[in-house]
Amino acid sequence: MELSARGAVDPFIVMDVMDQARAAEAAGRDIIHMEVGQPGTAAPEGARKRLARAMEAGPLGYTVALGLPELRAAIAGLYARWYGVDLDPGRVIVTSGSSAGFVLAFTALFDARARVGLGEPGYPSYRQILKALSLEPVGIPTALQHRYQPVPADLAAAGALDGLIVASPGNPSGTMLDRAALGALIGHCAERGISFVSDEIYHGIQYGDRAVSALEVSDDLYVINSFSKYFSMTGWRIGWMVVPEDHVRGIERLAQNLFICPPHASQVAALGALESIDELEANLAVYAKNRALMLAGLPKAGFTRIAPPDGAFYIYADVSDFTDDSLAFAAEILREADVAVTPGLDFDPVRGARSLRFSYARATADIEEGLRRLAAFMAARR
Repeated sequence: MELSARGAVDPFIVMDVMDQARAAEAAGRDIIHMEVGQPGTAAPEGARKRLARAMEAGPLGYTVALGLPELRAAIAGLYARWYGVDLDPGRVIVTSGSSAGFVLAFTALFDARARVGLGEPGYPSYRQILKALSLEPVGIPTALQHRYQPVPADLAAAGALDGLIVASPGNPSGTMLDRAALGALIGHCAERGISFVSDEIYHGIQYGDRAVSALEVSDDLYVINSFSKYFSMTGWRIGWMVVPEDHVRGIERLAQNLFICPPHASQVAALGALESIDELEANLAVYAKNRALMLAGLPKAGFTRIAPPDGAFYIYADVSDFTDDSLAFAAEILREADVAVTPGLDFDPVRGARSLRFSYARATADIEEGLRRLAAFMAARR
């Protein structure tokens, strides 16, 4: 049998790096993980306890495709607390992680061969999901002076677009769009009939001003979010999306057929996570400490060309002084320093050959040791 062209997507390089790091650990080496964007903490205690009670109470079968009504209402309540947005729970759709949200959004909004813009550097799976759906990803190079976020002038240079996806805080940069910058992008798209998708998966993880939700600017767009990052539930595969009221039924039909429903157990746990803010804010304090360590330690090791992150738990570094092959450089760091980092090629297929992403989502002791190893490696390399 022949494979379809839709299936010919690029690998998710960070997952390959993680596999290599796990293999090194299996061989007895002690690896510091700075490659994957995964909190080192477990799901909140409240989430685990709520699920344990539910499992004792009875079977966890299918739910309705849009998710448990109680969870949809609780997510709407989060928008009131975080942003002052009065959100109708009927517009909230629970998904099997943000990845399912992207599949649903791109399928609902775009026909085959539609051109969808995405800032580069950016989350690699946008590009690959679009390709798998017979859509055309349009990379939009962003500039360091704009802190690796797109601006309307960048969109104009990209030609005619059917859609745009923007992340704030971004991955890999951790930089955010303020209300004016986000509003300028949304307004540019609205004037030209460009569907706007806002990836807000790192909201809640910020170190100064809070992140601005696109829903504070407009209702005529899609928002994607997840319990993976702030709520520390990566492996539970539970997220959500917010769509215009007249799009809900179409998304529901897609969700019924593509996914049946989100995992029931994860939905129950998510309800508990939404009641565990004190524990989650303690996790945020660890990320803030780790960020300070990284901003001090990476330049000492020689990685000086960075945009300090506003949120998330990444630092994206220009390493063109050391290499024009970030894939080989990351492999060298893993081999020689026992530190796993992600090549920039994952996030920018052109300029990423000269960049690395460092994650500081793990325990502080791991970050301190990783920085020590990186400094020793770079000193020996010089």
